Amino acid sequence: MASQNSVLAGPNHSVVVVGGGPGGYEAALVARRAGADVTVVERNGLGGAAVLTDVVPSKTLIATAEWLTIAESAPELGIRTGGAPVAPGDDQGARRALVDMEAVNTRVLALAAAQSADIRGRLEREGVTVVEGSGRLDGASRVVATPSDGGAEVVLDADIVLVATGATPRTLPTAEPDGERILTWTQLYNLPELPERLVVVGSGVTGAEFAGAYQALGSEVVLVSSRDRVLPGEDEDAAELLEGVFRSRGMTVMSRSRAAGAERTADGVVVTLTDGRTVEGSHVLVAVGGVPNTAGMGLEEAGVRLADSGHIEVDRVSRTSVRGVYAAGDCTGVLPLASVAATQGRIAMAHALGDAVAPLHLGNVAANIFTAPEIATVGYSEQALRAQGSRYVTTTLPLARNPRAKMHGVRDGFVKLFAHPEAGVVLGGVVVGPRASELIFPVTIAVSERLTVDDVAETFTVYPSLSGTIAETARVLHGQLTR
Repeated sequence: MASQNSVLAGPNHSVVVVGGGPGGYEAALVARRAGADVTVVERNGLGGAAVLTDVVPSKTLIATAEWLTIAESAPELGIRTGGAPVAPGDDQGARRALVDMEAVNTRVLALAAAQSADIRGRLEREGVTVVEGSGRLDGASRVVATPSDGGAEVVLDADIVLVATGATPRTLPTAEPDGERILTWTQLYNLPELPERLVVVGSGVTGAEFAGAYQALGSEVVLVSSRDRVLPGEDEDAAELLEGVFRSRGMTVMSRSRAAGAERTADGVVVTLTDGRTVEGSHVLVAVGGVPNTAGMGLEEAGVRLADSGHIEVDRVSRTSVRGVYAAGDCTGVLPLASVAATQGRIAMAHALGDAVAPLHLGNVAANIFTAPEIATVGYSEQALRAQGSRYVTTTLPLARNPRAKMHGVRDGFVKLFAHPEAGVVLGGVVVGPRASELIFPVTIAVSERLTVDDVAETFTVYPSLSGTIAETARVLHGQLTR
């Protein structure tokens, strides 16, 4: 059955996608398989920022840093590592001696490029036309593409337009990035050497991830947080644990400290705080959010409604205010996750093509912060449950008592579940620990399928395994429900 208000494209109908990131290329694949004529306009490379400058490279860097974090447990496990510290007690110096930053970054960028090439190859095999350049709307049913090679503009008429142009790092006018000392997260991979002292401005997800990674690699790190704690939007217990881990590893965390600007010095940078204090470093990373790539695209002229922030306003099936124009990904401001962007793109095309479609439900979205330990969440947060006055029961169990965790020397982490006090339905969960991004999956299934605490508690887990703590947490919750 055709969905209401769909455009009903199909064979001999045209779809133009502006932006080749997860939202764009996933939408292109759906549309092409439905028989539409599909063109993707992308200026920087298939995969967009997610593949080339954000998710893939940052997580590759973090995976490299993870090896050094794991090595911290080597003596406890009976393993003696070779090599002496540069100076007695100078663990950071020893790590700097071990890390070839140029080789690390070469690998990071090579993997990103390979992933981008794989995506391009897949699109071309499916019959999608790729135009390298920038796209702008000329009304609701036409896209004008300006090729990157300076060639003549290409006019693309379309029955459906999807805008998936993503976002770029937000900068401070008093700390303009120069790509050498004052950096955004897209510029870190050009550094030939590991920063000796990295000042990270911003303690959200991006700031926390890079601060943890560079500290593990051997940089001295100062994390400047304008809020009371790191990760102010995340579970309080998880954020408190992570901040404690950061501090225990030697990171300086400056809470309630807002950066006013940053300037280069003869051999580094100096960051000035709003209260007049200064912080010196070799480099500074400004991680204060993103700005949607929507300016100068002809969106408002075409009637597409934008929020004050510049984000494109969309509904739960990715429709904009103009019939036939959809949007997906970070340019919509819905939730800045590659998985959400891809889902938005698929939903948009399913709706536009008249296919059956389930609107986006953010309550089922699993998210992960790739720090060490990782923090994964799904469903209702405790903060949201409290704010809306919902009744719930919760239990938290530490990973330190899990036998598999003991074998690996894991001390930091926990599993927390929330459930309805009468129905016993799992409302949400938090997993903090190694590979939390994998461990959250059974909790995500429970939330998505409205499973009960008993459903989770009675499901077999491998012994020994970290996932056993998820089932154990559910068993403890069962006891609370039956009191």
